Amino acid sequence: MASSTFPLVNSFADIPIIAEDGVDTTKFLEAVEALLAMFATFKFKAFDKVNDDMKGNVDKIRKRQLAAPAESETLQALVLNELKTKKHNATEGLLWLVRSLDFILNALGHTNKNPNKELSESFRDAYGKTLSNHHSWVVKPVFSTAMSFTPYRKDFYSTLGSDEVEVSAELDKELAAMEKVVTILKTFQDTDQAKW
Repeated sequence: MASSTFPLVNSFADIPIIAEDGVDTTKFLEAVEALLAMFATFKFKAFDKVNDDMKGNVDKIRKRQLAAPAESETLQALVLNELKTKKHNATEGLLWLVRSLDFILNALGHTNKNPNKELSESFRDAYGKTLSNHHSWVVKPVFSTAMSFTPYRKDFYSTLGSDEVEVSAELDKELAAMEKVVTILKTFQDTDQAKW
């Protein structure tokens, strides 16, 4: 495939799941950063706000990981150990990061399954199903407007590679791996022990 951005260098498929669904912290952060780097190649203005938020949340998690590496091998351990300190900076960062990944997963999944749909429609629909539920009435119109400025589908796929069928197949694999990780983390975040 003639592309420097896809498949991702650090894929969600490369994230080890350690004992009892523990998601490896370092590999997770690397996969998120690879995803953000891919989006950055598009000059995808609509994604700037999400991208900035995600980078900020990655920084919060990494800061906690560096402060307590022995207690941060998995994201679950990082959260549980941070909450013991009566702080929740990284825990909250992870919550918003998972929400953003769920948004991307929904948007790209819908795009990939519906070849006749433009990205703007898929992203707008995904926003309504995911992030919109957590945003104030002030933020919602900003995101809604931004979704109208997504690249055209053909430009998006051609940036990922020269063969759309191959790109679509690779994207399916990446999205399946991302969905597995997001599902594990959402399940954990729904438990009482992950709340602050």
